[in-house]
Amino acid sequence: EFTPNPASQQPPASAQPSAVLVGLFDSSVGPQVLLTRRSESLSSHRGQIAFPGGRLEPGETSLQAALRETHEEIGLDATHAMVLGELAAHRTISSSSHIVPHVVDLGAPPSEFRLSGEVERVFTVPLADLVRPDTFAQEHWVFADREVVVPVFYLDDETIWGATARMLQELLLLTLQR
Repeated sequence: EFTPNPASQQPPASAQPSAVLVGLFDSSVGPQVLLTRRSESLSSHRGQIAFPGGRLEPGETSLQAALRETHEEIGLDATHAMVLGELAAHRTISSSSHIVPHVVDLGAPPSEFRLSGEVERVFTVPLADLVRPDTFAQEHWVFADREVVVPVFYLDDETIWGATARMLQELLLLTLQR
């Protein structure tokens, strides 16, 4: 079940409420997850691998924001996707975002995308690739003069770290327990 503690989903006053869409679909190689590479021209998280999503607008729920941002960023209308639930909220260090990840079953693999200026690339990764022993590492990095342990996924042509890697790690733990 993708049902975190509701209290953990509320952003602290200092954080920017945000949401992302963790889009899953079945394929001939098993379940896959949808990811994006953010544009190098952005002011924050430039060039990083992320789920589609962004900041909440006034009066919007986190699910509404995740669906709207997904459509704006990659042209994918996921309003009819089956909502499976939420992962625990994650905080980013650099942009002070409080991100609620919404897990959805997209059904069939998306056939085409319309990229916005925020996204350079959309790609999918089989969940099986993310659980290979040679793919995952826990690394010690320094942020704001303190050492933190950062989960990192090394794929053939991409490196996933930070909040996206933490969300993927939680997704994998929950799906492997099923």
